[in-house]
Amino acid sequence: MAERNIRLVVQYDGTEYAGFQIQPNRPTIQGALEEALRKVSQEEVRVIGSGRTDAGVHAMGQVVNFRTKASIPVEKVPIALNSVLPKDITVSAADEVPPEFHARYAATGKVYRYRILNREVPSPFLCRYTWHVRSWLSTQRMRRAGKALLGEHDFSSFCAAGDEAETHVRELRRCDIMRRGETIDITLEANGFLYMMVRNIVGTLVEVGRGHLEPEGTTEILAARDRSQAGPTAPPQGLLLLRVDYPPL
Repeated sequence: MAERNIRLVVQYDGTEYAGFQIQPNRPTIQGALEEALRKVSQEEVRVIGSGRTDAGVHAMGQVVNFRTKASIPVEKVPIALNSVLPKDITVSAADEVPPEFHARYAATGKVYRYRILNREVPSPFLCRYTWHVRSWLSTQRMRRAGKALLGEHDFSSFCAAGDEAETHVRELRRCDIMRRGETIDITLEANGFLYMMVRNIVGTLVEVGRGHLEPEGTTEILAARDRSQAGPTAPPQGLLLLRVDYPPL
């Protein structure tokens, strides 16, 4: 059978994994997917991800692709993979894409959501999926700060060391901050994100919400292009990759 290029939409709880990218002697999402594909296809398969989520980060809409000569019908791929994957990883959809499709390079945008539990007492039920912040956060101040980040900018001040991107210029298309009772959701959409950019933006917005930074200060932080000028890095467990966007095939 001719080689096919298969795209998967993958959901996972990243708590027990050392991130997406395969690492020696450590559990990873990529490693688990490739092991499952070996069992199903009887081939050595390389999985290409849309991006590398960090250790402890979750995904509802991670996208990967792989090439295979296996004859399994594409509509059966999720069922087959879910039967052998760990319970904290699920393939929610599969389709056949053109040979040139690449999950990372073909992406035109991503949407992340970061969830904060903003109350005095932590929750044993939400601790894997939220950042517990005791001090009251002003979402009004946070929205003012986030508005200054919208548009195309050099986001070097929000990029962690070790980023391999050729340019730090990105277009932030959305920064929505919504409180629902004791939880705050921060939704960020951009044409692409730098290494730890979302978590660094969230950490900075939380400092604004606490009153430790002024909302207008985000403009100066952007202009500085200096990571030390921004706030701390938010912990990984509150972060969820919601969606990866692609042009129509």
